[in-house]
Amino acid sequence: MLTLSLAEQEFIRAHLADDVRALSLRTPPQGLDLRKLVAQIAARQKAREKLPAWYANDALIFPPALSVEQASSEQTARYKAALVNGKRLLDLTGGMGVDSLAFAQQMEQVIYIERNDELAQLAAHNLPLLGAINISVQTGDGLAFLATYPHTLEETDWIYLDPHRRDATGGKVVQLQDCEPDMSQPSMQAFLLAKAKRILLKASPLLDLNSTVQQFMGRVESIHVVAVSGEVKEILFTISNQPVAQDNMLVNAVNLLTNETKTLSFRWHEERTTNVTLGNPRTYLYEPNAAVLKAGAFRLVAARYGLTKIAQNSHLYTSDEVCWDFPGRIFSLIDILKADAKSVKARIPDLKANLTVRNFPQTVAELRKKLSLREGGDKYIMATTLLNGDKRLLITQKVSRIQP
Repeated sequence: MLTLSLAEQEFIRAHLADDVRALSLRTPPQGLDLRKLVAQIAARQKAREKLPAWYANDALIFPPALSVEQASSEQTARYKAALVNGKRLLDLTGGMGVDSLAFAQQMEQVIYIERNDELAQLAAHNLPLLGAINISVQTGDGLAFLATYPHTLEETDWIYLDPHRRDATGGKVVQLQDCEPDMSQPSMQAFLLAKAKRILLKASPLLDLNSTVQQFMGRVESIHVVAVSGEVKEILFTISNQPVAQDNMLVNAVNLLTNETKTLSFRWHEERTTNVTLGNPRTYLYEPNAAVLKAGAFRLVAARYGLTKIAQNSHLYTSDEVCWDFPGRIFSLIDILKADAKSVKARIPDLKANLTVRNFPQTVAELRKKLSLREGGDKYIMATTLLNGDKRLLITQKVSRIQP
C-alpha cells in the first residue's frame, strides 16, 4: 500500500499552495519521491473546497486528482446520507469512500465494495482515520459480491449505486442504458431489490426525469435534484422493492448553499394539477434556481409562493410585493425594452450587463453580439417572451436582503 512518512507529510504541508507544474520541475529533496508527492499535492488541491475534512487530515493518502474530481463533495454526501437509515447499507461503487463515510453516520454498518484495488486500499487506510469504524472495505466487482451475498433481505436496508458514466473512449454518457451497470433493465432492478429493501441511485444531472421514472415501473419513492450554489450536481432516486403510486412520488429540488439549504418539495401529480396565474411583469421578477427548473416545478413554484408567471413557457415569475423565501434569484424591474441595440444603449450607456435567455429565439451569445453587450455590471437583462407573444428584454437589478 502507498504510505506517507512524516517527512513526506511535512513536504506536502509546506507546498500545498504551490503550482504543481513548477514544483514538479524542481530538484527533488534527498530521499523523497517528488513525483509521488506532487501527485498528492495536486489531489489535495482538488479537495480543498470539495472535501475540507479530508484536506485537513495530514495522515490521509489521496488517489489521483481525477478520482477526487469524480468523487462526491462532502456537502452532497451529507445530503445523500440524510436519506438513509437502518442496519446495513451496501455501497457497490465505493470510489474514494466519501459517500460511504457519510452513510456510516446514519447506518449501523456500511459495506464498501470497489473493483479498483488501489482505491479500495486507500479507503481501508483513510476511512478509519476519518472516524469511521463501522465500514467494511471489500475489493471486487459490486455485482459479483452481491451474487454471493449471504445476508437476507430483512438484514439489508439499502444498496447505494453510482453507475459508471463513461463510454469505451472515456466520453461522458447520460442515459441509464449507457451506464454500467445498466439500471434501465428490469432484470438488474429485480436482482438488486432481491438483496435490499431499497436502492439509492445516483444519476447524471442531465438525465430526463420523466423517462427515467417510467423505466422503474412504479418503484420510485422519491427524486432528489441536488444543486450546489445553483449548479445541479446530481440526481438521486430512491427505489423501493414495494410498488409506489407514481402520483404520490415525492420530488425534492434542493439547492445546497454555504449557510443554508433551499428545498422545494412536492408530489409528482401537483405540478400537473396546479393552477397558475399568467400576467405581465410587475415590480419584482423571480428566476428559479437550477434545481427547481430541473425538477420541472414550473407551475407549482408560482402557486407555492403566490407569484404570477409571465407566460406559459417563460419560466420567470413576478409580483408587486417581494417574496424573500423564493428558491432562486430576485430582481427589481427597471424597464421593458425591444431587443434592439439602440434601446439598450439608451438605457445602459456603458453596455455592460448580465444576460439570461428564457423562452427567446436567440442564444445568449447571439443576443450579446447583436446588442454589443459586455459582460458584468449590476444590471441583469432577461430576454424572454411575454404573455402576448412579444419578445422583450426585461432590464432588472438584483435584490438582496439587507442583513441586520
